[in-house]
Amino acid sequence: MPTTTALSLREVTLELGDGDSKVRPLDNVSLEIKRGEFVGVIGPSGAGKSTLLAVAGALATPDSGVVNVLGQDLAKLAQSQGKLAKFRLRSIGFVFQSGNLIPALNAADQLRLVNKISKGPSSFDPMPLLDAVGVAHKAKNLPRQLSGGERQRVGIARAFVTNPGLLLVDEPTAALDRQRSQQVVALLAEQCHERDVATIMVTHDHDVLGHCDRVVEMIDGRLSPAAS
Repeated sequence: MPTTTALSLREVTLELGDGDSKVRPLDNVSLEIKRGEFVGVIGPSGAGKSTLLAVAGALATPDSGVVNVLGQDLAKLAQSQGKLAKFRLRSIGFVFQSGNLIPALNAADQLRLVNKISKGPSSFDPMPLLDAVGVAHKAKNLPRQLSGGERQRVGIARAFVTNPGLLLVDEPTAALDRQRSQQVVALLAEQCHERDVATIMVTHDHDVLGHCDRVVEMIDGRLSPAAS
């Protein structure tokens, strides 16, 4: 029977630097996120939020502790870089600031490229995903022809191409005004719940936290429930 837990971090610690310059962006962090749960992570700059995403996304390896994603122990997967890379590509989705789109590709081709790299079906059609996030009518537009909110929507659609079980979102509203910020995060929450994808969103924008199922706070590498 499959577990409902998509991400489990148990007593995870990561240190960077040497000697007096050594810092601990993750300090004995434990966190569990279930499928279909939308969790916001807040905290000051330098608190370790981006490092948390990197470790959860198999982009960085902690010094101690256990990171389990969709039932896979990442430390065991890391014994084969090929297996780890394949797992990350197919099972973990990423949404970056401002969409992080490729300038030379139109919206539809952004999605087609991910499908090709991940060796998805040759019959892949990007239009249903673009339609789900409200930008199907912009399928042939290049990133420079899209608004900031539209670029983020394309980035969200792209993240769902491989049907990931875990979605990691880094400051999705950093370049957006208040109205578009609300729209983008509401869309993320909707897609998270509809697709049963565990989602972590790092943000400084407290105005959008109402869309989250739960909010945690990171300060000096430590994680705790955010004050209401």
